[in-house]
Amino acid sequence: MNTDSTICAISTAAGTGGIAVIRVSGKDAIDITSKVWQGKPIGQMPSHTAHLGRIVGPDGYVVDEVVLTLFRSPRSFTGDDTIEISCHGSVWIQQQIINLLIAAGCRMATGGEFTQRAFLNGRLDLSQAEAIADLIASSSQAAHRIAFSQMRGQFSHRLAQLREQLLEFVSLMELELDFSEEEVEFADRSRLLALATDIHTEISRLEQSFAVGNAIKNGIPVAIVGETNVGKSTLLNTLLHDDRALVSDIHGTTRDVIEDTIVIAGTLFRLIDTAGIRTTSDVVESMGIERTFRKLDQASIVLWLIDATAPTDDIHTTFTRIANATADTTRIVPIINKADLATANQLTAAADAIASHLPQAQSLQISAKSAIGIDTLQQRICALAALPQNDANEVIVTNARHYAALRSARQAIERAIDGLRNGLSGDFVSQDIRETMHYLGEITGEITPNDILGTIFSHFCIGK
Repeated sequence: MNTDSTICAISTAAGTGGIAVIRVSGKDAIDITSKVWQGKPIGQMPSHTAHLGRIVGPDGYVVDEVVLTLFRSPRSFTGDDTIEISCHGSVWIQQQIINLLIAAGCRMATGGEFTQRAFLNGRLDLSQAEAIADLIASSSQAAHRIAFSQMRGQFSHRLAQLREQLLEFVSLMELELDFSEEEVEFADRSRLLALATDIHTEISRLEQSFAVGNAIKNGIPVAIVGETNVGKSTLLNTLLHDDRALVSDIHGTTRDVIEDTIVIAGTLFRLIDTAGIRTTSDVVESMGIERTFRKLDQASIVLWLIDATAPTDDIHTTFTRIANATADTTRIVPIINKADLATANQLTAAADAIASHLPQAQSLQISAKSAIGIDTLQQRICALAALPQNDANEVIVTNARHYAALRSARQAIERAIDGLRNGLSGDFVSQDIRETMHYLGEITGEITPNDILGTIFSHFCIGK
């Protein structure tokens, strides 16, 4: 990437709006923008100040009256001189300003190039840069909280602490090797073992947090299962406040998996409507039922929908098939649907049948069609999500690249621990410690090949 050039791009969303923001950054940002600016000389402006003026063409034609904000190097997002032009949100105006800037000497920025320059100039590390993309894409309060925490460097700070401990560790081991002939022991092996064990515990905790973090970022999967015509698609539509799934009285209407997302109490959930569980000779419907069982195993929460007016024998048969498809029955929420159409005896019989299989679970009574009991169901879903509390010191991993690096770091520190326990030579233990440091450094970008950098920043939007 040519970091000497001055780049420009529209940083606000594409299309017409009240205003748009055009960003210019690079060593010639002030000189280039001055060619199209009419107002107070940009070179005389203090950093971090905003000024009213005009953008004009070479023929003196006024394109727009704008507000120009100047951020001087190094106190800018990218670390280079940066100018943000706030103009009216006409698509034509935006494009005219971009064309004038390019004619004056700018080039169009590529996706994520502003953030990549911020990384290369040391304004933020790689995990913080990736957190910016997550912050922009966040669709729930929980995802926003994690991304904002990582963008502010909380994850990076924890990794820096671990690498500092590892550096002290490996320094003692290698100093001991330098004096091996004198048989001087600088490193107390029992103390080093305790330190390595503590580091392993922390790396493992971060690695394991990815399961929760990934679910928060992409939506906690919630499968809606049950027999045909118990109201699964109706429940999906009611929760989404939309006619997302086709509803009819014909058995086997839903033959494939239907997914959509919903935010409940600030958390994103991914609802999965599945094909009704029954014995059928229909090939396509059978394929849909097979997918149902696969989704059951992947779901964090299983909403087992039961028709309150149906025979209780169906409850026993269906539960057996559901239990065979999921290893953890504590994830199952039994829901008695059509409660408004059932008699008191039918409701009691359904509850008793459920209790015979899930004695610890408290069944819910709802009417998906009439939206009765939906608020209580949403509260139960949130409670079962078991998300971490808003702890300011909690670090949760949401990035698959970070997870892979942490897994490799954990395996390396495990080899070091085994080496210390078995009296392995210090040079071998030292190598494993350095590998651990390497993988942690990959997360923050201290050790990252250029092709990986290109892949990461290519997923950013242009203008960021």
